[in-house]
Amino acid sequence: MNNTLEGRLLFAQNAITNAINYTEVKNLLTEFGYTDKRLQEGRQLYEKANELQVKQQKEYGDQFAATDALNAAKASANRQYVNHLKLARIALSKDRGAEESLQLRGDRKRTLSGWLKQSRAFYANALASDEVLAALGRFGITSEKLTAVQQEVSGVEQALNRQLQEKGEAQAATQERDEAFDALQEWMSDFIAVARIALEGQPQYLEVLGVVQPG
Repeated sequence: MNNTLEGRLLFAQNAITNAINYTEVKNLLTEFGYTDKRLQEGRQLYEKANELQVKQQKEYGDQFAATDALNAAKASANRQYVNHLKLARIALSKDRGAEESLQLRGDRKRTLSGWLKQSRAFYANALASDEVLAALGRFGITSEKLTAVQQEVSGVEQALNRQLQEKGEAQAATQERDEAFDALQEWMSDFIAVARIALEGQPQYLEVLGVVQPG
């Protein structure tokens, strides 16, 4: 039996379905307590686990998409921010107050939260100062250009919030899937153990369930 989640789900699906559909197998299992009602309970456990597996995969797909969108938004905003930063360091090299308010000195933060803090301060304080706007304007940086990139920085923050939301949903879906899978595995463990006894001497019936007899 395949040890992957998909492999175990497929094994459970085939074993339960064939136990229900093959009359000879079903009759023998009934004598050991695996009535149609009990087999249907196993099928429901399989269907729930399979449904939650599909949901978990979708949620992780959404998380990956949100992460890609976040990275793209940050890369776009950062390219323009770095250019503005370089020009601002030239334009405001003799203005220590502006250097401080725009956080022109030092390295850029490597963390996303640090980058957001620095870039937000740069654009908010640049747009709030007529002196800074005049100095930057001499190098072609207009208030319209600053506002446009400021909006992109806000877009990065929104993309981050979306990515964190998707990450939380993916983790919740994984926990939910794992709980359903554990319930199915517990049911299957007893079912296969009993089937080996109920179908002893009938290896062809065990093969119908996908159970491999030890050599």
